[in-house]
Amino acid sequence: MGRMIRDHDWAATPLGSPEGWPPALRAALSICLGATIPTAIYWGPELRLLYNDAWAPIPAERHPWALGRPAREVWSDIWHVVGPQFGRAMDAGEGFTTYDQMLPMERGGAVRETYWNYSFTPIRDDDGTVVGVFNQGNETTTRILTERALRQSEERLALALAAANSVGIWDWDVRADVVTTDARFARLYGVEPAPTGANAPLKDFFARIHPDDAARVESALAEALRSGDEFAEEYRLLAPDGSVRWVAAQGRCTLAEDGTPLRFPGITLDITRRRQTEEALREGEARLRAITDSIDHMVWSTRPDGFHDYFNQRWYDFTGVTPGTTDGGGWMGLFHPDDHERTRVAWAHSLSTGEPYRIEYRLRHRSGAWRWVLGRAQPVRDADGRIVRWYGTCTDIQDIVDAREVLARSREDLERQIEARTQELMRAEEAMRQLQKMEAVGQLTGGIAHDFNNMLAVVLGGLSLMERRLARGDTDVGRYLEGAKDGALRAAALTQRLLAFSRQQPLAPEPLDANRLVTGMTELLTRTLGEHIRVETVLSAGLWRIHADASQLENAVLNLSVNARDAMPAGGRLTIETANAHMDDRYAAEHAIPAGQYVLIAVSDTGTGMEPAVAARAFDPFFTTKSVGRGTGLGLSQVFGFVRQSGGHVKIYSEVGVGTTVKLYLPRFYGTAQPAAVRRAAPPPGLGHPSEVVLVVEDDDRVRAWSVEALRELGYTVLHAANGPEALTRLQAGQAIDLLFTDVVMPDMTGRELADRALALLPDLKVLFTTGYTRNAIVHNGMLDPGTNFLPKPFSLDQLAAKVRSVLDG
Repeated sequence: MGRMIRDHDWAATPLGSPEGWPPALRAALSICLGATIPTAIYWGPELRLLYNDAWAPIPAERHPWALGRPAREVWSDIWHVVGPQFGRAMDAGEGFTTYDQMLPMERGGAVRETYWNYSFTPIRDDDGTVVGVFNQGNETTTRILTERALRQSEERLALALAAANSVGIWDWDVRADVVTTDARFARLYGVEPAPTGANAPLKDFFARIHPDDAARVESALAEALRSGDEFAEEYRLLAPDGSVRWVAAQGRCTLAEDGTPLRFPGITLDITRRRQTEEALREGEARLRAITDSIDHMVWSTRPDGFHDYFNQRWYDFTGVTPGTTDGGGWMGLFHPDDHERTRVAWAHSLSTGEPYRIEYRLRHRSGAWRWVLGRAQPVRDADGRIVRWYGTCTDIQDIVDAREVLARSREDLERQIEARTQELMRAEEAMRQLQKMEAVGQLTGGIAHDFNNMLAVVLGGLSLMERRLARGDTDVGRYLEGAKDGALRAAALTQRLLAFSRQQPLAPEPLDANRLVTGMTELLTRTLGEHIRVETVLSAGLWRIHADASQLENAVLNLSVNARDAMPAGGRLTIETANAHMDDRYAAEHAIPAGQYVLIAVSDTGTGMEPAVAARAFDPFFTTKSVGRGTGLGLSQVFGFVRQSGGHVKIYSEVGVGTTVKLYLPRFYGTAQPAAVRRAAPPPGLGHPSEVVLVVEDDDRVRAWSVEALRELGYTVLHAANGPEALTRLQAGQAIDLLFTDVVMPDMTGRELADRALALLPDLKVLFTTGYTRNAIVHNGMLDPGTNFLPKPFSLDQLAAKVRSVLDG
């Protein structure tokens, strides 16, 4: 430290260069550096620090940084303690000494409790002014903490002994024959305790030992004195009032090198309660054995590993074996050979899993006969759940087994009768199902026949009247022509509804924004439903997209809206809502749809509502609550078929006098395609031009002739063929055409096959398919193949004109 002080930059401190230090500082520093005990000097108003090698460990990691620094900086963490002490020495000039002063010092990055002995002595200059503090001291932390730990240990021991009021400590000086004890030991033996413990000869303590135990205890004590082995005995003490207490004494004698006993320390425990408990336990065991031996069940117990170590008397009476011969695994020798392995496996399973044991097997009776018994066992567990014992019983059930065999024979006869009756019932149920199927088919065909007869009556009636009028030369047949045309269109609409109900209609799905679709229909619905119906929409923000046929979805919403209008003859409110929905696994399995995310479109009215029985049949074909002539009963069936064909789900809720809500759930679309733009009303179909050539391929002569004439009427140049091979011959001959208009279902070659081969010859050829039933040629899973142009049969001249024009114009 002398070298470090010489090398220190003192010029940067108020103390200045050491050459100019005052004599008082030089003298104090000389004493400090020459001292062998920790010594430090605090100099000047700022108490700048200088110290010797013995003092260097005191500031710990602050050394050597602390050299020359103000005391307030060095001891910032304990300044609240030492600051006033420095002030007392500097201001009052009083020295002082403190012992075991606790200072909470920061060491190793944490504040720790430290203890110190130190002194502060004022340093004066020549005129007596205090100019510094001379400090000596040392740390006492280790001693203080050790003494504290010792006190705490002694306190814990004293508390433990006090809590265990039955524990006494003794120390016998064998040579002096003086026993030093604590108060508890003295009270236990009935000796008056001395102020510092009971000091008495050994005979005073032996006087309290029960006469029946005294000789045994003296013999054991003599052997311990001779051998130096442990002394451990349990015996009784007689109290002055005649009561008896049991104690357990333990100790070991210290022998000199020549084997002479010197000291004999030990402890004595009051075990009266334990012995009473053991006695009560023995009495309880005796009572339990008496009980178990008096019942008809065979009772046994095992260790956790399955080792049998107890059987009651009933076991030995039943088996006739000698007691003890069936302990361990010997009991297995009494099982019937056919039951031995089965029983062993069941018992091993219970032992390994802890599951209760229950099995029926045959056991050899003392008479030599085999008798059926029911074996059962339950495990007993400790507080930690470990099995500590198994307790079981064996019950003679031979009489029950005999009765079961008699009952089984009777049951076989009963089961044969039940089986025969069941087969008869199944045949009756099958006949009933067939009858119900025929009734359903009859209802369907009856509804179709009724509607088609009405429509055909209009068509045939109108054509007959036209024929008679034209035969007379009368050309006023317009109204008959319109009636026939209307009847035919209604028939076509009926077939479309039937296809929708049967989920056979070809759909052209596209990504849709249901909110935009509903918004685009609002004006149409307002006009269609009339002024007495108020139309409201509740559209959800952040609605997912769907993948569906826009026209069919619009028709579905329109169908539901018209039904709602008819249920509100006096007016009301129609509400269309949209929302995101999730079908969980349970609900999806219940309704046979995939679980996942859906978009909900709900149509609600404030109308008359439906009874539960009516609501349950609402989607049946041709079922309607409307009066005759007000509906076909296919509207809701068409909605149901469209939604299910689109992979969705329909649910109806209705309450009489409150209204009805029909909810359509359509699967969420996860693709990247943008939703289709809102469709505008199509412009009137344009006419064709003779330069545009259309090839009509149709196997039905009348349909082909009508299609050819219709297209020529529209201004196109028309070629025709009766089948695919004939059409291919024309194309292979070099015939140039702009549009192939082909039926899908034809013999020899389908329209799809024809189109594929035609496109191989003319890659830019436009193709338009038509059919009354697709048969999956251009439709798969109910959806039109992508990029397919389709015109369903039957079609009107206007529909033909619009579709042909749109295909040619792209």
